[in-house]
Amino acid sequence: MAVVRRKGFHGRGLHGRSRTLFLLMLPGLAYFLLFHYGALVGNVIAFKEYVPFDGLWGSPWTGLANFQRMFEDGAFWASVLNTLWIAVLQLAFYFPVPLALALLLHSLTWSSVRRFVQSVAYLPHFISWVIVVALFQQVLGDTGLLNSTLSGAGLHTVDIIGNPDAFKPLVVAQVIWKDAGWGTIIFLAALSQVDEQQYEAAAIDGAGPWRRFWHVTLPAIRPVIVLLLIMRLGDILSVGFEQMLLQRDAVGPEAAEIIDTFVYYQGIVGGDYGFAAAAGLFKGVIGALLVYAANKVAHRLGEQGVYK
Repeated sequence: MAVVRRKGFHGRGLHGRSRTLFLLMLPGLAYFLLFHYGALVGNVIAFKEYVPFDGLWGSPWTGLANFQRMFEDGAFWASVLNTLWIAVLQLAFYFPVPLALALLLHSLTWSSVRRFVQSVAYLPHFISWVIVVALFQQVLGDTGLLNSTLSGAGLHTVDIIGNPDAFKPLVVAQVIWKDAGWGTIIFLAALSQVDEQQYEAAAIDGAGPWRRFWHVTLPAIRPVIVLLLIMRLGDILSVGFEQMLLQRDAVGPEAAEIIDTFVYYQGIVGGDYGFAAAAGLFKGVIGALLVYAANKVAHRLGEQGVYK
């Protein structure tokens, strides 16, 4: 019987299709090595009094002085508190929405209706935050559509955009409107892998829609939910730099200052690069610790997690 060998790795280097795939991978690999891993070297300025004219290695060392200033700075801790509040609200109210929307789309029997709803739900993801914020201002701003309607009806107007107390729920609503549809893609892919015979068997046994979801759907997509949750926890301190920067002046830094905007104003605007780098490094370390802890919890629950 003839044996057909596939082209690939055979201990003598790259051959055929494997070499082509490796070459196609090189631009993406170079991007991550240069702009993600290579950029980590710049964190050294967190331990320096960085002066651009002296360069990365010519600037004087200050040890942990930048971190000491950071921990004693009330504005920094206010930005951390705002970041955590927004992150918790997003985790509680945004994270379940793509799953619920995916379940709704998966239950639609008419493929044409499903494709239409998917297209409408995906569209806001491709709109920039500049346009999204402008749209919300046109609707909910002091002179927006809502207040114009209320004023025309002789009712009391409300300033939602400029209200610091309403800012955090507002930004969560913006994220839900913009990205909930895009977030359904992975959940829909996971739901498409669920065996339909399991639903039929559960229905024959008398299981209703809720029990079918709890005993068939949820166990099948639980690994995906855990994986996305771990990834979200690792990025929990990144709650939308551009979104916050565009609305910071409307409500003030007390309500809208987050770690990313704090780093921007201290470093890029204020020129205190070492201090800003210390704050950014603090954020990165906390994110890495959260991923590690969440992955350990996932392993204890019997899930694979992000890594072994």
